[in-house]
Amino acid sequence: MIWNSMSEFFAMGGYGDYVWGSFGVTALLMAIEVAHVGYERQQTLQRLRMLHDAQADAVDLPA
Repeated sequence: MIWNSMSEFFAMGGYGDYVWGSFGVTALLMAIEVAHVGYERQQTLQRLRMLHDAQADAVDLPA
């Protein structure tokens, strides 16, 4: 397809709303995925620290 102007490029032969909307939704979902993975990583590290501390406290207790 040949575009004579930027507006024709963004219109994508009448399918621009679908094409750019799809790109936008995909980019949004990928950003949400990255943020969610970062959040879950922090939560997992926090849980591991708590378990480690609890285990260290249990070992230090006299029997």
